[in-house]
Amino acid sequence: MTTIDSGITHRENGTPPPEVPLSDIDLGSLEFWSWDDDRRDGAFVTLRREAPITFFEAPRIPGFESGPGHWALTSFDHVHHASRHPEVFSSIPTSVTLIEIDPAMARIEESVRTRAQQLVSDMLANHPDGEADFVESLSGPLPLQIICDMMGIPEADEHKVFHWTSVILGAGDEEVTTGHDEAIQAVLDLAAYGAQLAESRRAEPADDLTSNLVRAEVDGERLSSAEIASFFILLSGAGNETTRNAISHGMVALSRYPDARDKWWADFGGVAGTAVEEIVRWATPVIFMRRNLNEDVELGGVTMKAGDKVSMWYNSANRDETKFDNPWLFDVTRNPNPHFGYGGGGAHFCLGANLARREIRVLFEELHNRIPEIVAVEEPAILRSAFIHGIKRLPVGWTPAGQ
Repeated sequence: MTTIDSGITHRENGTPPPEVPLSDIDLGSLEFWSWDDDRRDGAFVTLRREAPITFFEAPRIPGFESGPGHWALTSFDHVHHASRHPEVFSSIPTSVTLIEIDPAMARIEESVRTRAQQLVSDMLANHPDGEADFVESLSGPLPLQIICDMMGIPEADEHKVFHWTSVILGAGDEEVTTGHDEAIQAVLDLAAYGAQLAESRRAEPADDLTSNLVRAEVDGERLSSAEIASFFILLSGAGNETTRNAISHGMVALSRYPDARDKWWADFGGVAGTAVEEIVRWATPVIFMRRNLNEDVELGGVTMKAGDKVSMWYNSANRDETKFDNPWLFDVTRNPNPHFGYGGGGAHFCLGANLARREIRVLFEELHNRIPEIVAVEEPAILRSAFIHGIKRLPVGWTPAGQ
């Protein structure tokens, strides 16, 4: 295999992050979310060790009301406990029955391979010099195309959905969102689009998830177009952003730790299952989720009151030294791997997790088969966000055809 020089730092795999004093840690500061991943990881090591449940103010984003503060749960056991007790740690969920979703999902999964193959072909054709932006060419469009296909969004509208979800989930990063007004407008535009799509499916049902939502019932009643629009925002963001960033962080990790990459590439099929799970753990695309307490709770010696907000920090739980053997090792054969990469399980397990896993596996399989030498040639541009572990840009390189 041809070797391409990677432009990102090669670290010794398994090296712990630097020490960060507790006094330097403020999860409510945008400055904290400008730190690189190593320093952030070091901060959460300190929190797990010295203050696993700590009260922080909400992140302060210019133009947005920050709202009340929250109790940050940073250990694996505490996140696990909160995830398994939704009657106490509530997100006020709505129970929805989706009719005939399995056949639609099966059809979408079958299209992942075709779309991944086409995207790799397009990248190779459009970049004969062997250099491209990984996010723009591959990790961004693949999950976007799949979620749009699943929901029945026309290809001509994909760019609008991509823009709206990026702006909504990029609040706090001035490069992505100019401010409060743009973010609010993106929410309104995406909601209006979802409601309009729902109305069109009421008149003419199709074989897609939007039609299933139109037929869905909550407590015996059909969902309104406004309610479907809310689901539409959630599904568009979750299906697009989380998978995009898991794939992007996977590319970074495979470039930064070439030994792990060689191990997977030497037996792609045999290692793929555990490799995909390790990419999801390593990336943890959604950094945290928030819950509201329905009653007073004492956890880890800390008393929290009914009505308080609690945040479950999946990124920290996925590096908990008490649950993972050397959590700083990017180990594509890690087993067991009880990560919270797609949430904490229980009542709020991510329904699209299996589809996301398929997208990750198939895209890397296409790269392994067609341009196995592809690597990141520059450090990733990280999204400044307390919610999404995002990568905005990731330049990659490979050997051009004929060389």
